[in-house]
Amino acid sequence: MRLLLGAVLVSLLATVGLAVPAGADGVPLPTNPFGDPTGANDWDCKPTAQRPEPVIIVHGTFGDKKSLLDDLSAAMVADGFCVYSFDYGNRGTGDIPTSAKQLKRFTTKVLGATGAAKVSMVGHSQGGMMPRYYIKFLGGARVVDDLVGLSPSNHGTTIVADPSNPLTGGLCPACNQQGAGSDFLTRLNSGDETPGRVSYTQISTRYDEVVVPYTSAFLAPGPRTTNVTIQDSCPGDLAEHVFIPMSRTAIAWVLDALTRPGAADPAYRPECQPAVTG
Repeated sequence: MRLLLGAVLVSLLATVGLAVPAGADGVPLPTNPFGDPTGANDWDCKPTAQRPEPVIIVHGTFGDKKSLLDDLSAAMVADGFCVYSFDYGNRGTGDIPTSAKQLKRFTTKVLGATGAAKVSMVGHSQGGMMPRYYIKFLGGARVVDDLVGLSPSNHGTTIVADPSNPLTGGLCPACNQQGAGSDFLTRLNSGDETPGRVSYTQISTRYDEVVVPYTSAFLAPGPRTTNVTIQDSCPGDLAEHVFIPMSRTAIAWVLDALTRPGAADPAYRPECQPAVTG
């Protein structure tokens, strides 16, 4: 992970230029040139009685609103949902509480455009964890129905960038905040991990090489919480951290969570298909 992060950071720093000063959100990174995920961000879409909550996709660290998310978005749109996705936090590298405020503003925009009372959220990696800050500290519990995390970094990772390294420490505050035992995660996970009447579904993979151990994705058991690992349903699904948003098994679990009251049904078993791994 450190080697992977180091390679990514060196590449990004070469792109933006080493002379660019680091601010609170680190070194400014290139913006997303790719547009919207398949079917998402139709601002004329109106929720139906069958699908009353629009869904916001929340990307992960170093990600953007489209990359890796087309299959997930297309599946939710095909199932009748209004789907929205946005870029946040300097490609998800910035201070996580600041990113959560950006999520709050985007959620307000989606609610205003659709007339819905609540939204659901599906997030990958940091994107599955960061909304919990919005829910717990910024009033999101009133307007979030479901939060579904795909390999969410809920309890961080034991493999994390070194905060003393000027490259990682200056470029990616969110990387260090996602380290297991960080001050940020200690505050987020103190007390009730699943506040409000939100339904929480965490979908993990045994092959996760970023959120380590993979069970760090899980939240404390409760009546509105489901923790699943895709290989328990489909042992042949080899999707790891990066490609779990493209896993047909994971997408099936997402749809189960979004189309029933409460979190995903722990007894649900999706039809197993090969994972997309590149």
